[in-house]
Amino acid sequence: MSVLQKPDKGPVIHDWRPEDPAFWGSSGKQTATRNLWISIPALLLAFAVWMVWSTVIVRLNAIGFTFTTDQLFWLAALPGLSGATLRVFYSFMVPIFGGRRWTALSTASLLLPSIWMGFAVQDPSTSYSVFVLIALLCGFGGGNFASSMSNISFFYPKSQQGTALGLNAGLGNLGVSVMQFCVPLVITFGVFGFMGGSPQALPDGGQLWLQNAGFIWVPFIVLVTVLAWFGMNDLSSARASFSEQAVIFKRKHNWLMCWLYLATFGSFIGFSAAFPLLIKTSFPDVIALKFAFLGPLVGALVRPLGGWLADKLGGAKVTLWNFVAMIVMVFGVMHFLPQNGEPGNFYGYLGMFMLLFITTGIGNGSTFRMIPVIFRTQHEKASAGKPPAVREQALKNAGKESAAVLGFSSAMGAFGAFFIPKSFGSSMALTGGPEMAFYMFVVFYLSCIVVTWWWYARKGAATPC
Repeated sequence: MSVLQKPDKGPVIHDWRPEDPAFWGSSGKQTATRNLWISIPALLLAFAVWMVWSTVIVRLNAIGFTFTTDQLFWLAALPGLSGATLRVFYSFMVPIFGGRRWTALSTASLLLPSIWMGFAVQDPSTSYSVFVLIALLCGFGGGNFASSMSNISFFYPKSQQGTALGLNAGLGNLGVSVMQFCVPLVITFGVFGFMGGSPQALPDGGQLWLQNAGFIWVPFIVLVTVLAWFGMNDLSSARASFSEQAVIFKRKHNWLMCWLYLATFGSFIGFSAAFPLLIKTSFPDVIALKFAFLGPLVGALVRPLGGWLADKLGGAKVTLWNFVAMIVMVFGVMHFLPQNGEPGNFYGYLGMFMLLFITTGIGNGSTFRMIPVIFRTQHEKASAGKPPAVREQALKNAGKESAAVLGFSSAMGAFGAFFIPKSFGSSMALTGGPEMAFYMFVVFYLSCIVVTWWWYARKGAATPC
């Protein structure tokens, strides 16, 4: 077969060799780029729907509901719990069903919570249990990340995976800030006219169309679902059964990277979910929704930078020093909080939180760059000195395991979207402030420094990366 042969026509590609420079240069890069740029808006919408409750909860009580602060933090946290759980399953779906099929189906699933939320908030008699169920269904969006990252990893050569995964995740993560920026705007007027329902009355005599927080995503979800179905590809070389992928549960490095990614992505998504209500409770005079979108925005924008830095400097080195910076930023955030009767400094608090979000984004990119390098190195060592066919199969196995670990570690990381908002809620209920939760995070980041240094960054580490 000629190395210049183009990918197969049609949705399923049988010949895919991204590590072959001639194949990649002739047509592989074009195909990979097309799949990436359809994957990105699909992932952006998934993040928007996943985290939409972080904005909705700030205005729920203003339109007639009477939920406690702890109940509101629960609504912010529950999509994280369901999304993280779904990621465990979604991380294995692409090799079973194909990236094109699964991207289209998983994107279409976002219609259910979006539409149901739009109707539920219009009815003041809607029970808290119904909102809990809708919040859990928003976890569909969280699950999509695992399959999306797994899918894109198959399309790119090792040397470009850090940048490609960083773009997919970073621009996809923008869905949080896009949502937190757009929702406060679209709920102020009747975007869909009479078709979008009646406004809700506010205590000050104003009006709110909170249903638009769900309805606004519907036309975009439909459009991207169609684009994914007709514009993306399935790779036959990426096919694998669950049992073939389940080997990762025996891999030590799978669990180590899950621990590290829980600290980076878990912090990013957890802080994103909690940030609006955290601002409102710590600085009641500040209009939280004017600022909340900034954190997820900077965190998402720098994620590709994290992947790029890891490509240039090494993932372990970038990740190690990034955890050090995260600890410094947490103490900076706490320094500006109200305490001992002092009102605190909101803009100092906001600035330190922006820097904290930046470190989570860089860490997201650098940790995901480490995974394919780790597993490729492991399989190359195991197959060294063996026949070419064995070495070639080892590289294929490394790719499949890397993809599975990317998905599974993203599932573990997503639990941060539950634990961080819930930690803040519990900290406030027990102590009246969020400081106890922040101290817990510092201890966790210290453990990640130890893991990164011992297994990946120190001189003589078994698997430097």
